[in-house]
Amino acid sequence: MRVWIDQDLCTGDGLCTDHSPEVFVLLEDGISYVRDAAAGVVVSDPGGRACIVPVPGRLTAAVIDAALDCPGECIFVEHDPVPVPRRADG
Repeated sequence: MRVWIDQDLCTGDGLCTDHSPEVFVLLEDGISYVRDAAAGVVVSDPGGRACIVPVPGRLTAAVIDAALDCPGECIFVEHDPVPVPRRADG
């Protein structure tokens, strides 16, 4: 699973940081951004979908809860495609 924030829709309430401070952070501009939890860096430039980050499995539920509770509806969760096993010819 991966997540990103549309900063144009963010209301700056910070509920996302309450749910998962490992993934979400409010910057000085009062807007939320995502943090790459594995790398420990905030991804804020250029913003929006270009700043999509992977979500560690242990944080999946918290990130989904943050998206559901977000008053600005600005958190977008994208699920990775499920690989389909290839059939052996023969």
